[in-house]
Amino acid sequence: MRKEGRFSKTITLIFFISFFIWIIIQFIFPIILPSGSIDDLSGLTGVYDNKEIVKKIPFPLNTVYSIGDICCHQRSDRTLYVNENQMPFCARCTSIWLGIVIGLGFMVFFTLTLNNKFLFVIILGILPLGIDGFGQLLGFWESTNLIRIITGLTTGIVCGLAIGVIIDEIIHFKK
Repeated sequence: MRKEGRFSKTITLIFFISFFIWIIIQFIFPIILPSGSIDDLSGLTGVYDNKEIVKKIPFPLNTVYSIGDICCHQRSDRTLYVNENQMPFCARCTSIWLGIVIGLGFMVFFTLTLNNKFLFVIILGILPLGIDGFGQLLGFWESTNLIRIITGLTTGIVCGLAIGVIIDEIIHFKK
């Protein structure tokens, strides 16, 4: 690890701040809503199936819940609750977002080299999520929210690191 690249660090910082705001919003919006007003948004990923519930949520809170509805299954038994309100994303997705913030935060201060070791770290960080997700999908076990949080965090952290490395590589490629 080495410190370098002021411009790439500025871009990484912008990404870090953006993702940091995004994760804070996900925790604050359920607090802003009346307690117990959002429950059981269970649905399918890639489908806007909670349109009727989401349109009753005031703007801009409904925007975050709409994104969650399209990008996440939001199964209530796999989602964390804040202020007795279901969060916009399931526990695993929320943890991935948080992990990206952690990984990008690290990359604001350090530069990692894109090499075989780093690629191994990426695979090692994503593998637990893959094993847990596929094992659950195939019916071998039912994961817990704690496992989903841990696997989401490890995946998110390596994704955040990868985003930082990609930014560094793009900036240095132009030189």
